[in-house]
Amino acid sequence: MIEHRKPENLSDFIALSITKFLRLFADTFFAKRYGHRAVVLETVAGVPGMVAGMWIHLKCLRKMENDRGWIKLLLDEAENERMHLMTFIEIAKPNWLERGMILFAQALFWHFYFILYVFFPRTAHRLVGYFEEEAVISYTGYLEQVEKNPALNIPAPQIAIDYWKLKSDAKLIDVIKVVREDEKGHSVVNHGLADTLDKDSKKNN
Repeated sequence: MIEHRKPENLSDFIALSITKFLRLFADTFFAKRYGHRAVVLETVAGVPGMVAGMWIHLKCLRKMENDRGWIKLLLDEAENERMHLMTFIEIAKPNWLERGMILFAQALFWHFYFILYVFFPRTAHRLVGYFEEEAVISYTGYLEQVEKNPALNIPAPQIAIDYWKLKSDAKLIDVIKVVREDEKGHSVVNHGLADTLDKDSKKNN
């Protein structure tokens, strides 16, 4: 599992509240259908890194300043989340309703996150940190479900074997484990970026 980052101020509480609200929605709609949950949620998860990386890129151009390595870090995160999506599409085979939800969720969340990042980047990174904490919990539940029902442990899609360099006979359990580790890393990174923005703010005040 992953250590929960306890909220320390109003910004953190807002980020955590948004996360818990979206978690409630996901739990209500998908329940234990973890593969389908992953397809929709990974579509949303791929948005923050791309939005933040793009905004920092433009900001650095305007201000003619260094990005501190954040752009590549965030774009790599977005690419990683996209590969999660491509993998679980092969596993869950989303229906027309779920594909419609993907389009709607991405459009809605892109605009929301862009506005949040432009005006409150610290809160935005904390939000992603909490999102990823919940993702770890979800993938842990998925892992336990597959471990209890070996029939669900299908062969890993070739796209996952190639991307994570898994063994040729890798199974779904192996995929879930590497994806969960990715999510842990994204949580640590985004909480860390939020902390860095905190320090920057204190230096400037």
